[in-house]
Amino acid sequence: MIEKLFRAGADAFRVNMSHGSHDDHRTAIATIRALEVKLGRPTTILADLQGPKLRVGRFHGDGVMLETGTIFRLDSDPSLGNAQRVCLPHPEIMVALEVGARLLLDDGKLVLRVTDIADDHVVTRVEVGGRLSNNKGLNVPDVVIPMAALTEKDKQDLAFALDEGVDWIALSFVQRPEDLAEARKLIQGRAALLAKIEKPAAMDRLDAILEMADAVMVARGDLGVELPPQDVPPAQKRIVESARMLGRPVVVATQMLESMIKSPSPTRAEVSDVATAIYDGADAIMLSAESAAGDWPEEAVAMMNSIAIAVENDPGYAARVHFTQTRADPTTADALSEAAGQIAKTVSAKAILCYTSSGSTARRIARERPSVPLLVMTDKMETARRLGLLWGAHAVHTRDVASFEEMVAKAKRMALRHGLATAMERVVVMAGVPFGTPGSTNVLHVVRLTGDELKGYDVVDTK
Repeated sequence: MIEKLFRAGADAFRVNMSHGSHDDHRTAIATIRALEVKLGRPTTILADLQGPKLRVGRFHGDGVMLETGTIFRLDSDPSLGNAQRVCLPHPEIMVALEVGARLLLDDGKLVLRVTDIADDHVVTRVEVGGRLSNNKGLNVPDVVIPMAALTEKDKQDLAFALDEGVDWIALSFVQRPEDLAEARKLIQGRAALLAKIEKPAAMDRLDAILEMADAVMVARGDLGVELPPQDVPPAQKRIVESARMLGRPVVVATQMLESMIKSPSPTRAEVSDVATAIYDGADAIMLSAESAAGDWPEEAVAMMNSIAIAVENDPGYAARVHFTQTRADPTTADALSEAAGQIAKTVSAKAILCYTSSGSTARRIARERPSVPLLVMTDKMETARRLGLLWGAHAVHTRDVASFEEMVAKAKRMALRHGLATAMERVVVMAGVPFGTPGSTNVLHVVRLTGDELKGYDVVDTK
């Protein structure tokens, strides 16, 4: 099934550390990596850490009915709860709460308002009642909770994921840039770091968080619980725009094709939602339950892929996706990256090609959202894998080259081999001279293919 999803259009796979054992995840990771050998393409794996999930305790009879307007207390007593009280095993919440703050229970289905606070308990009034059962989740949208973004479970999961060689680590419930510092220290460059934006506090410090992260995710599940529903679309657009301006890959996730968990086809509103994320210029769009537990995983991936293709074939797409202005930094590399897309359009080039070790050149080019595919060549498999989240990038793991001339020759062969251009068509090539010096992108070269570039080379060998 994983191979079917890959062939249907999936570019990256998320391993959700909130569910399953390490053995389960190890098997899934090995299966995904086996595709590299079978299909000759780098595969991208993102390990999504659970984060500090807040939950209430347990009840007599496994649940109670909270009536609107009644008083309900949350305290540190570990005994079973009832209709008047329940244990809240998170003392750090009591320290942070203020009178008037909201507490959202069970994904926002129940709403409590804080009326009084003591050292060991919080008194609330039930504003929206309903049934509350054991260990339901708790959201606190109105305050910043002084708790570490990495729990002990997260640290164990992080160590496991790094040992298994995943490409991206997603950090959940980020509230401030400092939350990323500990994860960055533990990762030590072995994977890229993605910040999930799912709390209002993160929106207040969005630019600072983006500066600290390698990528960002619009995690609309918890964000949609803690924000009023009507505020989520503007938040999504702001996150996408800010990430694009800083050149950070941005993923839009949650409930994108939710009905396809049970239905072989999506609603028209869901199709429009996915299309909107693409028109806004998101680097990646992500399925969750649709492919993890749904009845139609392959169809869901194929549908999302077909929506992306349809949007990008829309004559008005280019104007819409460039509505966000991405001003180049005053560097040679940024200036050339900005020019590459315009030159490709002017001379009707079929692709932009670059050779990179770290992926920075590819990120600069992708930030400008050129109208042609981006073929990225790298001698580092970890770089090729990480580029699976990057807009428009087709990454190829290839042997190192020693000169600009050798790189251009290889770029022409790769363009033919991967079907991005044919004989007598032009491509734009970007590189740095002297070759092999990181951050030295200073050459933009337009070449025309002859069709003879593959002579003498094994076309099966993608190296």
